[in-house]
Amino acid sequence: MKIFVTGASGWVGSAVVPELLAAGHQVLGLARSDGSAAALTAAGADVHRGDLADLDSLRGGAKDADAVIHLAFHHDFENFSGAGELDRAAITALGETLADSGRPLVVTSGTAGHALGQVLTEDQAANPHSPRVSERAALAFVDRGVRVSIVRLAPSVHGNGDYGFVPRLVDVAREKGVSAYVGDGTNRWSAVHRDDAAVLFRLAAEGAPSGTVLHAIGEEGVPTRAIAETIGRGLGVPVTSMPAENAMDHFGWIGGFFSLDMPAGSAVTRERFGWQPTGIGLLDDVERHYFEVRTTP
Repeated sequence: MKIFVTGASGWVGSAVVPELLAAGHQVLGLARSDGSAAALTAAGADVHRGDLADLDSLRGGAKDADAVIHLAFHHDFENFSGAGELDRAAITALGETLADSGRPLVVTSGTAGHALGQVLTEDQAANPHSPRVSERAALAFVDRGVRVSIVRLAPSVHGNGDYGFVPRLVDVAREKGVSAYVGDGTNRWSAVHRDDAAVLFRLAAEGAPSGTVLHAIGEEGVPTRAIAETIGRGLGVPVTSMPAENAMDHFGWIGGFFSLDMPAGSAVTRERFGWQPTGIGLLDDVERHYFEVRTTP
């Protein structure tokens, strides 16, 4: 298949592209910069210039593609509702382009915030009050002749080179001289290795039935205290509890996320698609790769 991939040079996309190419697919990757275009060319993908806000570029990329994988998302935590609306418009443009064709549209979502305090499963709908509207926007095209599937990512998609949530926690611990967790630290984060997530996106594009929700979850729930303890050992700093009311002051924007209990399962995904994560776990990955001083892309 010729697969149009948005976010193709991002953290997850840069693993999805080689996964697709290795399986014999042709990849057309969206690139908004010369650097992204060069990275895609080096990986063996074709380049389509544009960005998430350029709806004509999205329509052009999807028009002649056999499938679309939508990974791009503007992670603006100061205006998350605006980021959600930008994503809605992008998904709508892609869905309208694929309408009545039966072609696959794989849309990225997350498990965070949908079923706090319980293990989220694939059959549970997204939180209707979430400002991220990716799932609702995509599933609206199930009845319009698009083979829609949703891949929900764990809060931590980890691997060497990660610049997401856990690296931010490492930065805070380095800056503050202490690695903290919130309350008793029993709240959990699910996790998945980036390479395992990439395999699931390929499987979704190749064969997920329309309306399917898949969970890219390698570990159901890693206690946040264990994450903080691993960071403390790696940096050689004390580990301590932080009252919930002080979390935002201590951690900044990530304090709200680190306070949440967000476990999720993937039993249905594994059974239906034969997906078996093989990457190392989050804590082992943090110990191996997360303590070099990094430069955020």
